[in-house]
Amino acid sequence: MAVAVLGAVSLLVLAACGSADPTPATSSPDTFKPVAQKEGSEITVWADATRVPGVQAYQKAHPNVKIKIVTYSGDANGANDLQTKVQLFDRTGSGWPDVAFSANVNDGTWASQGKTPYAAPLNQDVISQSTLNGFADGALNPCTFNGNTYCLRNDLAQNVLWYNKSLMDKFGYSVPTTWEEYQALGEKVAKEHPGYLVGTAGDAWSPEVYFWASQCTASTATGAKKVKVDLQDAKCTRMAKLLDTLIAKGSVSKDTVFSAGFIKNQASKVLMLPGPSWFGQVLFNSTFKIPKGQIAAASPLKFEGDAKNYTGNVGGGLWFVSSHSKNLKAAADLVTWMTTSDAYQGTAGTYPAYKKAAVIWLANQKKTGYFAEDVSPVFKESAELIWPGWSATQYSQEAIYSSTVIPALNSGKTLTDTLDTWETAITDKAKSLGYTVN
Repeated sequence: MAVAVLGAVSLLVLAACGSADPTPATSSPDTFKPVAQKEGSEITVWADATRVPGVQAYQKAHPNVKIKIVTYSGDANGANDLQTKVQLFDRTGSGWPDVAFSANVNDGTWASQGKTPYAAPLNQDVISQSTLNGFADGALNPCTFNGNTYCLRNDLAQNVLWYNKSLMDKFGYSVPTTWEEYQALGEKVAKEHPGYLVGTAGDAWSPEVYFWASQCTASTATGAKKVKVDLQDAKCTRMAKLLDTLIAKGSVSKDTVFSAGFIKNQASKVLMLPGPSWFGQVLFNSTFKIPKGQIAAASPLKFEGDAKNYTGNVGGGLWFVSSHSKNLKAAADLVTWMTTSDAYQGTAGTYPAYKKAAVIWLANQKKTGYFAEDVSPVFKESAELIWPGWSATQYSQEAIYSSTVIPALNSGKTLTDTLDTWETAITDKAKSLGYTVN
């Protein structure tokens, strides 16, 4: 099995912009015409460092399949390495990987487009419909365009309210159920236990955690290549004001949870932290090294007056099969195994998008004994609460937030002060990619 390295190997961070409804259909699905197939030929697989062991496990279980593994960024944190390389291969007429993983859920928006899209339409005799039907409701929305399904979802990264039960019990605090209660508790923590935190706003994925849950119209698809961007909407400003208050009080950090300084000095003082389902094992256990029996998860919060609580997601990567592959059978089998296998997904670090694997995954999480309480009910509930108004786009909300908002926060500006600049940055990026912005 050949292994190559391409670009920077990604950190153990599965961050990626999330998605919601698929782009509205504009035409009937075109018939997919595969290139001449060469059964038994080697397939090239591009994956990030986190997924490579899974591909290697597949190879071990299928020794007759010839695989070349290329480790690359996985398009984490708003990178666009896959698209850049595919554009090059489109010009030269060769080089496309047979299989590619992307941590950027937005990548389906470009991989499904063009005269000959990079991604093969999996629903057209590439992967069985029974397999496609096995994914969680809405999980394949970021993969579905113009009536075709162009990728499989690796995992769901639905946001929940993480909290340290041991600390909450010690301080005599109750877990909030609304954002208003969350703010009030954050202010109380700042006064009674200065230095302890209830959240962070310096992560690239902060928009997906807070503003998505608030139903903020940062990028709401209104048609094919049409989006609504309005950060002055009341559902955007309410979250900005909430975070501004807690940042000023000191109970919401402007740092990122994966910085060396945060891990060393603040990880043990995290009282609450809204964030994705993978925070449990990846962040609290492996990175923060919080001992067993302390960390628990609660349902996503809602604003008082809202009909229901919504949430967002941070990650949930995609697996593509190339339309140029000369061995679709092997490529499709690998992608199917990576997304549905009990052996791999059942013990993975993230919540599987495939329903059957998710059941096994949750049972295995309980067996670890790491969490203070069973997270299964909360994870199942939150997986069905993703607000559909935060749409997959060709641009990365994380990249825009990182380059626009985080520097402003670090210079002393508030989120409220920065909303106009942030909105302009989103609008300009969208228009540069051919979107009509409302």
